Amino acid sequence: MVCQIEIFLRKCAIAAAFAGALSLHAQNRALHVSVAADGKYSIGLPQSTASALTAGVAAQVDGQWLHSADYPRHTIKQSTTHGYLGQAEEWQVTWAGLSGQPDLICSLRAYANEPFADVQVTVHNSTGKPIRVQAIRPLEASSGSIAELGGPASADRVLSDSFSEDRPAMKIHDLADATGNMHRAVGSQLIYNRQSHQSLFVGALTSDRFLTILRLRVDKSSPSTPHVAAYEAESTGTTELEKENSLRHSPVNDQIQLSLPVAPGGDLSSEQLAISISTDYHQQLETYGSLIRQIHHARVAAPPLLGWWSWTAYYFGLNQGAALTNAEWEAQHLKQYGYNIFHIDEGYQYARGEYITPDATLFPHGLVPLEYQVRGLGLTPGIWTAPFEVSERSSIYQQHPDWLVKNAQGQPIHAGSVSGGKDKLYVLDTTHPGAQSYLRETYSKLVREWGLHYIKMDFMDDSAIEGYYYKPNTTAMEAQRIGLQIIRDTIGNDVYLDKDGSVMLNPVGYVDYGRISQDTGHTFGASHDAATGIAARYYMNRNFFVADPDAFAVSTQTITDQSWHESRRPATLDEAKVSIALAAVSGGMLEIGDDLPSLQNAPDRLALIDNRDLIDMIRLGRASTPIDLMSYAPPNEQPSIFDLKESYRQSILTVFNWTEHSAEDVIQLSSLGLSPSASYAISSVLENSKPVHPLAGTLHLTLPAHSVILLKIIDQGKPVQALVVTADHPSHGAPGEDLTFSAHQTGGDPVLAYRWNFGDGTNVEAATTTHAWTEPGDYRVSLTATGLSHNHAGQSFTVHITGHISTGFAPARNRRFQQP
Repeated sequence: MVCQIEIFLRKCAIAAAFAGALSLHAQNRALHVSVAADGKYSIGLPQSTASALTAGVAAQVDGQWLHSADYPRHTIKQSTTHGYLGQAEEWQVTWAGLSGQPDLICSLRAYANEPFADVQVTVHNSTGKPIRVQAIRPLEASSGSIAELGGPASADRVLSDSFSEDRPAMKIHDLADATGNMHRAVGSQLIYNRQSHQSLFVGALTSDRFLTILRLRVDKSSPSTPHVAAYEAESTGTTELEKENSLRHSPVNDQIQLSLPVAPGGDLSSEQLAISISTDYHQQLETYGSLIRQIHHARVAAPPLLGWWSWTAYYFGLNQGAALTNAEWEAQHLKQYGYNIFHIDEGYQYARGEYITPDATLFPHGLVPLEYQVRGLGLTPGIWTAPFEVSERSSIYQQHPDWLVKNAQGQPIHAGSVSGGKDKLYVLDTTHPGAQSYLRETYSKLVREWGLHYIKMDFMDDSAIEGYYYKPNTTAMEAQRIGLQIIRDTIGNDVYLDKDGSVMLNPVGYVDYGRISQDTGHTFGASHDAATGIAARYYMNRNFFVADPDAFAVSTQTITDQSWHESRRPATLDEAKVSIALAAVSGGMLEIGDDLPSLQNAPDRLALIDNRDLIDMIRLGRASTPIDLMSYAPPNEQPSIFDLKESYRQSILTVFNWTEHSAEDVIQLSSLGLSPSASYAISSVLENSKPVHPLAGTLHLTLPAHSVILLKIIDQGKPVQALVVTADHPSHGAPGEDLTFSAHQTGGDPVLAYRWNFGDGTNVEAATTTHAWTEPGDYRVSLTATGLSHNHAGQSFTVHITGHISTGFAPARNRRFQQP
């Protein structure tokens, strides 16, 4: 059948190349895709007679929009190819013949076994003269089928990812709830029909030069029957978004529209888009996440981090004494449970742009002695930076304005202020040799002199500014990645980078962790508002990076002098449970945002921090699936039901009540993929393992306002599977030689931790590590794995070490070390 389709399509391609009048189509088990006689492409479900989406392409050239429908002729070529998701049918449509204008070339691939297609548009300058391109649209739909999902448009819900994790705050909207008649997204957008359960997903696969902006335009002229009027996905610059953020109060001269030159005969391509139609939106999101991991070689092997950070505890007020007291408290009370990160956030530095110059008022002895003490307590120190921001108080602004991004008049672009209009901000030009040297010096000192192993990088959204760079025609997205590459090269692969305040896709491949929610704090409102981002971006965990859900807070601490984080009423115990549970369902980091000594006399709150099941959710490293992400009941206000399949026999069900009143939830076990006839042991994770009994395969839950319940569900008919682990290891070596050891699980319950005993009195907890023996001998090495059920398995072997470490002076072998 496939061969017959290929022959038919090739014949049609030849004919279409001459006549431009035949449509080409392919249908498989996953998608129906066709390219019509006018060159527009259509995508729909294979079993449907109607397309869900019909689109053309466009480009803005020299300030004028060129639409594929404007061109007098086009050719269509078709072939079979192999892409990101395996075998695919590929079409290339070329629009030409528009007087004095470049050609538009669209490449579209539809996959044989996945409900996905990808599309990219190239502007080919066939005019014989230079042109400038401002934007390219691989998807432009203004007529025909636009998000036709088999049900009334009034049943559509829209999930639009934002410019960064909190610009704007993530919300899921009904179609009619469109600001300015438009649902705008950056990076990706999901449209789901609650009646038909069909969904359309569009997401950027690349971030080579452009930001991808999606605009779903809604006609609300009839309030009872809103409908999609147009849809576009555009590769362009950041200025549209920055005018609402860091450029909001900047002069017009600083709000620069991206415009890239294309020489005669040259090409400029859009970012690649993924397009999917399906009846399983979770599968769409998770497939998209796996594509990003594959394409961008995402750094997803970092361990789950547990620890403390200073921001929500002290904001700009942390000083030397308070820092050391919190470090001592963490080491004495929490390190035993795995909390070992000690993260100092903003406020320690003299100015943005001077991250190796501490504020002497707060830290009169600097940070190096403090970090030395932190390491002596057995903690891992971390720090906050905003790598590409420079304030007017900094030495860079005052002494090296040439290192900053400029406007057309050669003046540094003003991009916001630190707080309340104080200390204006500017943007580091990462293409300038001087600025590059500054980045290398800064991050080298943070790692090699301050001893930091974890570095947060913030406000990369506010500093993603289009402008005039030292390297001409550099885009904001390119400049950011140039800077990230310099930082990664400087610190090496063993220091962890955490993305905060950034476009979600652009730093993938450089960072280990990434913020997925807006700021949390000491209020239920902060948790409520952060929850949608954590739910909506669940698929990013260990696909884009390890998720950073921001810190949780469980104490009764209040903050009264920070207008945007104000908390005048202590959080209730139920609200504290909501905060830590929200972090746990992310499957990523677990950071405490409280003044730690305030927990000294609060055993019920401290018990939340050392709750084994919550910690195991993080150590397992999997995000809980928000099963009602797009289908939540309107009274719930937002997604509230999360399911984590921890093993083949055990899961954690988390249910939140975001409302102001008590709520009843009825959950069918079958909706969790569980058999109603099986025998389950169900206990409450946060209520001292209080048992819960289902009735006829149904859980009946009562939740007070502002509360959460976590249930551990164990299928008693399925025994714990014995762990099976293997070790990759050398059999011999020499004293002083670094040897590599790697552990792998090949069966059984999920492994939470690996521990190596090297037979010489040293032990290391890691999946992969190195070790050097100092003396010859036969060393018995033991690997012990701890599973989810806290069962154990191991392997032992012998490593034969021969020779000795030379103690003589041999200048001929010496080599001068050079910093990266």
